[in-house]
Amino acid sequence: MADHGIGAADELSQLSLGGHGPEPPMPPPNLRTAGIIATDISDNFAAAVRTLEPGELVKDGFFTLFDSVAALEIMDPKMDSGCVQPGEEFEVLYDVSRPLLPEEVLGIMDQLLCHEMSWHLGYPLSQTIFTSVYVDALLMPAPGSIRQAKFIRNGHQDVNQEPMLDILRAYCLGMLKACGHVNERIKSEHFYEEEDFVPNTYNRTLLTEFPTQDVKDVLKAARETVESLKGSIPDSVSEALASRLDLRYIFLDATESPQYLKNLPKARLPWEEAIAILPRISSTHSLTKSVEDAFSTKLQRKLASTMPPRPIVQLKFDDAFNHLSRLLKDGLDVIGVLEYTNSQCLQNFVYTFQSKKPQPMVYVRTLLQTFLFNAMEILGSMSIRQLLDDDLSIITLPANPFLDRDNDEIEAVHDPRFVMSQKMELFRQKAAQPFLDIFRTACQNRCRVRRTLCHLIRDWENLQVDAEDIDQILQIKTKEPPLLQRSTLGLSPVETYSLPLSSWTYLYKLQQMEAIVQLGFELEVYQADELAGMYWYLNYLAKSRLQHTERIKTFVVRQAATVRSLHTIDPSQEAQLQRSLAYMRLSLMQAAVTWELSDALSCIYTVLNRYAIVKPPPRPYSNDQLRYDLRMRPFASIGLPSLPSFEEFTLGTKQPDTSTEELLEYAERAATGAKRGFETLSKYSAEDSFSVGSHEAWTASVKGALKACIAAGVAISSLRKALRRTVGDNGTGDVLHVTATVPTPDKAYHEWWIVPRIVPVVTMEMGN
Repeated sequence: MADHGIGAADELSQLSLGGHGPEPPMPPPNLRTAGIIATDISDNFAAAVRTLEPGELVKDGFFTLFDSVAALEIMDPKMDSGCVQPGEEFEVLYDVSRPLLPEEVLGIMDQLLCHEMSWHLGYPLSQTIFTSVYVDALLMPAPGSIRQAKFIRNGHQDVNQEPMLDILRAYCLGMLKACGHVNERIKSEHFYEEEDFVPNTYNRTLLTEFPTQDVKDVLKAARETVESLKGSIPDSVSEALASRLDLRYIFLDATESPQYLKNLPKARLPWEEAIAILPRISSTHSLTKSVEDAFSTKLQRKLASTMPPRPIVQLKFDDAFNHLSRLLKDGLDVIGVLEYTNSQCLQNFVYTFQSKKPQPMVYVRTLLQTFLFNAMEILGSMSIRQLLDDDLSIITLPANPFLDRDNDEIEAVHDPRFVMSQKMELFRQKAAQPFLDIFRTACQNRCRVRRTLCHLIRDWENLQVDAEDIDQILQIKTKEPPLLQRSTLGLSPVETYSLPLSSWTYLYKLQQMEAIVQLGFELEVYQADELAGMYWYLNYLAKSRLQHTERIKTFVVRQAATVRSLHTIDPSQEAQLQRSLAYMRLSLMQAAVTWELSDALSCIYTVLNRYAIVKPPPRPYSNDQLRYDLRMRPFASIGLPSLPSFEEFTLGTKQPDTSTEELLEYAERAATGAKRGFETLSKYSAEDSFSVGSHEAWTASVKGALKACIAAGVAISSLRKALRRTVGDNGTGDVLHVTATVPTPDKAYHEWWIVPRIVPVVTMEMGN
């Protein structure tokens, strides 16, 4: 019985039926009979309990956890899926062999589509597809071949020839095979079970052992059956049936798109065809007739599951259709990742694609992982070394002999090129996993992205230590000449070295630290009264990134001058130099606008906190120091940039020595500077912004931030007017007659830039 998914609870339930219908429950024992002596043990029990220490448990060594759970489950309708109420039938009495109207077949197909989308959204099969009696008839017992996968198997074979049942069977087989592909694809990549997706099939098969072509042949035969029925059923119904069978056929092709990594048109074709079919399905949904009896929660009793019974997930067709449309559109868009331009364009594609609202479903996200990492190749054609070297040549090593492949052929130990080859390979081995983890992390849901980044920056911190050691060895072996830079203290010039590997590592670490803070705004991690402090810290990180990028640019410019001073320069070297300088311009601009806009918002929220316009929620068990420790915990182990102390954080956030008018003036200048910067960024081409393949989404993000700058300017103007009006009334300016509404990220112009909406309050005195 266990092989058929029937547990102990089910067995007891069936025994209680006795095969002759429900029996009345046994009466409770009579405590007043001569054979029972009742004793009140309440006082003794209370006295025994008082001898126990707090938290101490008393447990019989032979009473296991399984026994305790079973004791709770058996015959409890909420816990025991095999419990049968009086007058209720244990089995589903629906007859899968009964003739169906074409409209009923359409209704069952569309209901199955709703359940399929619910499964994609993260609900288990037990509450979705496996609640269909037709699916259950196909899968139980497990068919050995496609011929055995029929609603009726033993006898009455003529029933399976009924046209409508044959069409429904083909649809169900196509759906189950596609679900099998999806399930295997998701399980082969990195995802979070129960959080993103439930891959459990409850000891059922999703036709994974059947060749896809066999299922396609069944769908083709059903399509021919629909054509043969034209004239006997309305044309609109015939078109509706054909479109749904076509969708199942095409989606099977779409689920096999990873095998076409090197053939983009072929990889895109099924997704494009599926999107083209959607209007035909939507327009014919009104023809359907619901068959509610074809779905039942009683089928959960047959599943190999320890879960108590759960209700069927009811997703409306319009919602399911929207999810299907989004799934197909995102599936088509993700194919664009295969058009490789350079490592930075690839990163921008992944970041912008994964930051879509709503975020792509887990199946599409795992498809992206497959394209990126399948068979230890990047995009099916590149090695990890190629990707790393390409990125290094953009950021810190353009046209640099460190990346010359000819170095690998040098065998003389004392030759500097031999040292270059050995040390660069050592660095690649250490940097490969953290670098690839950037891409893999971006493919997760947004909450997991932030959580994983908090761990990932520690790997980059360790990598930076190793990179510094390798940089020093290369610096000595290659006899790199130092660069003299003016000291900030006005003393003699200071000798500095390029340190390309540690500079590259430090830049990525800074970017990820910023991303952790920015995702905190997007995910509503911070309370409204904390925004001033977190925008101040974001400003602190952006300032560090700007200064570091300027340092990198200095050495890139020197490398460009060195290479161009040669009489003959390779065109590929010139292209690398131009690309690196373009990246420096972009990176400097992005760091500058982040610095300025975060500075402006920090000042705005500081003013709102100062006048108690934004009030903190009650926190009986918290204080400023504890909240600081909590928010800075991800960065506590990072050596550089150093973590500001609590006193520095408090001083930077509250700015007690700066008047409100000065704060608002400074905020206005910062917001204006950020606005000019975002206006410049919005005009960047796909090549200049390193967003080839994702330029439209990248530009939309920049324009959203630009709108946030404009909104910040409006908020500052409103606060300044309120301040002048208040000072003019009573001469003190102790109270600002405004209210502030802090929007949620989905209501803001950009999810990282939360600009408050300031509304003046007209008081009675002001009215007089």
